[in-house]
Amino acid sequence: MTRVAAIDCGTNSIRLLVADADPVTGELVELDRRMEIVRLGQGVDRTGRLAPEALERTFAACRQYAAVIKEHGAQKVRFVATSASRDAENRDDFVRGVLDILGVEPEVISGDQEAAFSFDGATKELAGRDDLAKPYLVVDIGGGSTEFVLGDDRVRAARSVDIGCVRMTERHLVRDGAVVDPPTPAAVAGLRADVAAALDLAGQSVPLTGVGTLVGLAGTVTTVAAIALGLHEYDSAAIHHSRVSLEQVREITGRLLASTHAERAAIGSMHPGRVDVIASGALILLAVMERTGAHEVVVSEHDILDGIGWSIA
Repeated sequence: MTRVAAIDCGTNSIRLLVADADPVTGELVELDRRMEIVRLGQGVDRTGRLAPEALERTFAACRQYAAVIKEHGAQKVRFVATSASRDAENRDDFVRGVLDILGVEPEVISGDQEAAFSFDGATKELAGRDDLAKPYLVVDIGGGSTEFVLGDDRVRAARSVDIGCVRMTERHLVRDGAVVDPPTPAAVAGLRADVAAALDLAGQSVPLTGVGTLVGLAGTVTTVAAIALGLHEYDSAAIHHSRVSLEQVREITGRLLASTHAERAAIGSMHPGRVDVIASGALILLAVMERTGAHEVVVSEHDILDGIGWSIA
C-alpha cells in the first residue's frame, strides 16, 4: 500500500483526502478527509484575477493540509486545481504559493480531465449494482463550472461548462456587493436563462437524455440531499448514495430562492460557506434534472477528490 494525499482546489472549496492506496487493485482506504471553504474564485468572473484575500485564505488552508500530510506520512501528493485557477490572469501567483507551502506544483487541469476524475471517483464503487441502470450521467456542480460525464465502465462523453454556484450567484444575485435576499424574479429569470444556455452547450457533446442513472456530486448536491433527508447536522454517511426526487429538489430550490440569509444559515446541515451560493447551485441541479428527465438523483460523497486518489494509486 502507498499512502497518498489528494487535494482538490476548486472555486469555492479546497479539500484533502489522505488514503492508503493499493497500486494493483486501486483500492483506497480513507484515513483523513476534510474541507475548507476558501472562495478562491471570489470575483474572478468579474475581474479575471484571483483576489489577494482569496489567495491568502487558500494558502492558510494549504498550511493546515501540509501539517496533516506530514502527520500521516503521505508518500505521494497530487494537487489538482480547477475552474477558478484556469480562468485567472494571475494564476502564477497561486502556483508559486502552493509550491512554496506543499512542495508540489498544482496541476491546473482542463475541464475534460476534471470530468474524468469526477466520473472515476463517483462510479467505481457502483460497479456490480443491479439497482442502478447504465449509462451513468455524472454531474459535478462546482463553484465556477459544472461537469457532465456520461459513461458506463468508462467515460463515453464529457463536457465542462461555466455555470457554478459561485459564478451564477455573483453574476445574477449580487447587487452593490451583497447578495440580494430574496432575489428578484428578473434576477432568477436571468440565472435560469444562463443555465439553460449552458445546458444547450453541454448537450452538444454529452447526450442529456436516455440516461440510466443521474449521479450528483459536490457540495450543492450533498447539501440539498441533507435538507431533503431532514438532517439536523451534516452526516456524510447518511447522505452518501441517498436518492433525492425531482419533486424534493423542486420544493427545496423554491424554498431556498425565497429565503433570506438568516433563514438559510439556520438550516442545521448548511455549511456557513454555502449560505450565499446554495440557491444558485440548487437551481442548477433542478435545471439538470428537468432537462434530463431524471426522476431522482443518486447523491455521491465520492467525487473528483477520490478520482485524484485513484489516479495516484
